[in-house]
Amino acid sequence: MRKTLPPLLRVSLASAVSMTALQFAAASAQIATSSPAAFEIESQSLAKALVKYSEQSHMVIVAPVELVNGKTSAAVQGVFPPEQALNNLLTGTGLTAQTHESGALTLKLASVEEGRSPARPLVMAQAATTAPQPAPARASSPAEDSVSVQETVIVTGVRGAPRSIIDSPTPIDVFSADDIQQGSPTGVFESLRYLVPSFNLPTRAGGGTATVIATGGLRGLNPDHTLVLVNGKRRHKTALINSVSSLYNGAAGVDLNMIPSSAIARIEVLRDGAAAQYGSDAIAGVINIILKDSPEGGEASVSFGENFDRSDGEFLTGSLNQGYAIGESGFAHFSYSYMDRNASNRAVPIADTVNLYPLLPGGVRDPREATIDRLVTKNYGAFPQTSHTFGVNLGYEVNGLELYGFGTYGARTSVLDWSYRAPNNIASLPELYPNGFSPRLTIYEDDFEIAGGVRGSYGEWNWDLSSNYGIDITDWENDNGLNASLGPASPTHFEVGRLISSEWVNAFDATRPYDLGSSGELQVSFGFQHRLEKYEIEEGEEASWAAGTYVRPVGQPFAGQLQTPGSQATPGFRPDDAGSVERNNLSVYGELGWSATDKLFLSGALRFESFDDDAGEELIYKLNGRYELTDWLAARASYNTGFRAPTLAQQAYSSTTSQFRDLNGDGENELLLLKNLPVNSAAAIALGASPLVPETSTNISFGVTLTPLNNLAITIDAYRIDVDDRIAVTTTFSPLDTRLSADGVTTIGRQIQNILTANGLPAEISGQYYTNAIDTRTEGVDVVATYMLPTDGFGDFAFKAGYNKNETEITGIVDNPASLSVLGGIVIFDRSKQNALTTAIPDSKITLGLDWTLGGFSVNARTTRFGTYTVQNATNPAADYDVDPAWITDLEIGYAISEALSVFAGANNVFNEYPQEIAAPGATTGSNMYNTFAPFGFTGGSWFVRGVYKW
Repeated sequence: MRKTLPPLLRVSLASAVSMTALQFAAASAQIATSSPAAFEIESQSLAKALVKYSEQSHMVIVAPVELVNGKTSAAVQGVFPPEQALNNLLTGTGLTAQTHESGALTLKLASVEEGRSPARPLVMAQAATTAPQPAPARASSPAEDSVSVQETVIVTGVRGAPRSIIDSPTPIDVFSADDIQQGSPTGVFESLRYLVPSFNLPTRAGGGTATVIATGGLRGLNPDHTLVLVNGKRRHKTALINSVSSLYNGAAGVDLNMIPSSAIARIEVLRDGAAAQYGSDAIAGVINIILKDSPEGGEASVSFGENFDRSDGEFLTGSLNQGYAIGESGFAHFSYSYMDRNASNRAVPIADTVNLYPLLPGGVRDPREATIDRLVTKNYGAFPQTSHTFGVNLGYEVNGLELYGFGTYGARTSVLDWSYRAPNNIASLPELYPNGFSPRLTIYEDDFEIAGGVRGSYGEWNWDLSSNYGIDITDWENDNGLNASLGPASPTHFEVGRLISSEWVNAFDATRPYDLGSSGELQVSFGFQHRLEKYEIEEGEEASWAAGTYVRPVGQPFAGQLQTPGSQATPGFRPDDAGSVERNNLSVYGELGWSATDKLFLSGALRFESFDDDAGEELIYKLNGRYELTDWLAARASYNTGFRAPTLAQQAYSSTTSQFRDLNGDGENELLLLKNLPVNSAAAIALGASPLVPETSTNISFGVTLTPLNNLAITIDAYRIDVDDRIAVTTTFSPLDTRLSADGVTTIGRQIQNILTANGLPAEISGQYYTNAIDTRTEGVDVVATYMLPTDGFGDFAFKAGYNKNETEITGIVDNPASLSVLGGIVIFDRSKQNALTTAIPDSKITLGLDWTLGGFSVNARTTRFGTYTVQNATNPAADYDVDPAWITDLEIGYAISEALSVFAGANNVFNEYPQEIAAPGATTGSNMYNTFAPFGFTGGSWFVRGVYKW
């Protein structure tokens, strides 16, 4: 019976690892007895012909690299058994196809003794079948890990048979599990920062929950402009919106760090708009996580490290994964990852002359000034975090159907220490905190995803019916704090509330090839999807948000003054914040992929999306193609439209936090009690809010792929992305704004205060909301090059280089609403908010890497240049500053003690680089010397050691 082609995004292991013939025995045992199949393969380079053979036979073959390079295949046309067709293909190459006792089909020199496994790297060609494909029982040797860079097979971006990276009509990067683990990162997102040239991941995008979730964007766009898939299925979003961050404010994307890194076989990153293919949100591209599915063997690893300076930021990670066979046609693979990261801090002690305690009668300094800890800021660095993540991937074939399922669970604890409240601060009640205090927010997060489905075939059609449900639950607790308005009777621990985000997706996909004879082959695909989204806010305990009536008694500083309501730093979610919203989304798509000739491929996709809320309906499309100009040069291009509906979090999120802001452009930071206003709230409407509408985009790209030498691959892709009606956070409307309003008498702050209090908010509150603020155009170029150089006496070398140049400009800004225009001097979207979407990320990135293996030794060296970026003040151009470029170098050295055990040691940021200093340490905080947007952080270098055991 003929094996079926893979349906939508069938999991393929070909680009994840190299495997010997014996390791693939179980996967290809059926090849010799398979029914005859039709073959149409022209004479061409043997490596490309093997990929064609795999696509048409739907089988896996394995061959040593040196046997394939430089050889030309024979033409094969007609109906043959797969083994005979392969031997016909090999005519004149000096190679032959042989089958081991286990049934594995491999390529060997005619003189090579049967049963002797190849010792050099392997070229693999694979078209995934409906049966689960096994991974190796153990990791291969360093030499075996060096797969031909020109023939790595991918499944993202195409339907039907997999294609090689170099043959893809759109730019795609593929990263193996080993790539992800280099440098012992504490999360998956942290790995992508250095692997993908156009991926930007600031160490801290700002305050609040932006320090908890990993938020990064492709090609200068927001995190929620990238669609994340796991095994080809849509992944749910985090509940933690970037609420008070400077970068990516309002983005509620997917947190990859809630997926166990030990479960990942590889990551495929599609750097092109793909909303018409895979659904809304894929404006910048797609990240597809492929999970391990080995039916046997496993791996355990542990890493430890800390920062060079102050020996802080200690981290410990551990992972374990194990595969099991289920009968003769199934597998179960289980994974676990652990991470514990301590805090780091780069603040310095403040001067002895700064008063932290109130002055005593007569203006005398408190004697405790001489003994109090002058390192008052403890949180100017990375925040502590601990996580446990679990994963499972299952598959079983029965009666021609493949049953599959996978899931992940993550439990994470994140701690955010807020700014110090000195004893002379109005909120520091001496009865509770005579020496001041630093409030602490702890977020306990549970993240769960489960997916299942069945794949099969009906005639020539291959279909996939699936359902997946994901939910992210975050519980917020405020410790070491107080609600000053309740006085000395205030609790010091508060239940702040809970955020919950969930998605339930049901999908059907079908695809089949049509043989058009001399006109090539046409791949026809269609499908539909239903998605139910829900977002919930649960209120905190009353003491966390209550506005008490306590006033300071006579004899204390601030006597007779009312106190700020709510728990310090993070007031609880109020009853009017609480609630839930949900919506349904229906989509249907069709896609055609036409292989007109061996040189020309064209495809097009059309998708219709309908939401049952204000997001409405949208029809989007994509056209792309690739033409092979010569055997080593090809051109590719695409044009697509995109669509991203406002997230439910952007529509409904409401919370209050405190943060420091330079509102008036005078260099002085002031503490704000900042409330994010739901767009439909009375206060937001009074400040000019209107209902959110979807973002729309057009994306055009053009590129070339070059393979002028064996094992050398170069891709160059230029792009332009126009996004209209981008959703962003507004100007901060604050009662502390001291500029004069239009009447020339009152301040803008007083006018804003009047608006907010008239709509039921406290006088101390500042406000902001999300709006369709801006149209942007992003232009850039990606260059990726890889060269593999095996040698006889000096080991194997892999040279890698990447470059991205990216610029975003504003093409339109929403008009100022009338309610703000009458104030004068204030706009709905100020300079700093514009800057966050344009020039606040590095304008370029260069990555250079070298992997070297010799016997049991391996070396990985990588250096990355992060380009210039600019930070703008909201109102004062004189307070703007540029941050200079920086080179960051990482080094890892490994040694294989045995076939199973390897050890590694190295350093990230070897030369201990810090970002450019932008200011002297704050007089009262001892911090703020560095801009927190720095993509490599501001805590310097770190060392690590790692051990890996495989079986």
